[in-house]
Amino acid sequence: MPAFNPVVDALDARILALLADEGRLPISELARRLGLSAPSVTERVRRLESEDVIRGYAAGLDLQRLGYPLQALVRLRPVPGRLRDVEALLLQTPECIECDKITGEDCFVARLVLRSIQHLDQVLEPFADCAETNSALVKSTPVQRRLPPLR
Repeated sequence: MPAFNPVVDALDARILALLADEGRLPISELARRLGLSAPSVTERVRRLESEDVIRGYAAGLDLQRLGYPLQALVRLRPVPGRLRDVEALLLQTPECIECDKITGEDCFVARLVLRSIQHLDQVLEPFADCAETNSALVKSTPVQRRLPPLR
């Protein structure tokens, strides 16, 4: 694993911002927007990829159109000795689209996508023997996942 280098210059930051907004932006268009040559932009993008600053490209999905009108944030507190079981269940739960292992009384916070309130009960049922759960339905997401300050 390469050493972490916190220095991202202004041009790298502009490249990352453009790619974060439009991951499928062709190099030629990226170069045009930056006022640079395509080879120089290609070199920078490849360097950012090889240094794992850019770890992949993803599609932004409309979960409602995919049949998931609800999302829930679920805090999970495993019963003693069941931490690994809870983590394994989370990995096996397709409705769990994101999960963080956290400090504090609860060990995990999971983001679930749901078709209905009843679906929440179905998704959480396998956890009943190994964890306490506390759920909150997401009303809206005023701050979407975004880039942190880069400079």
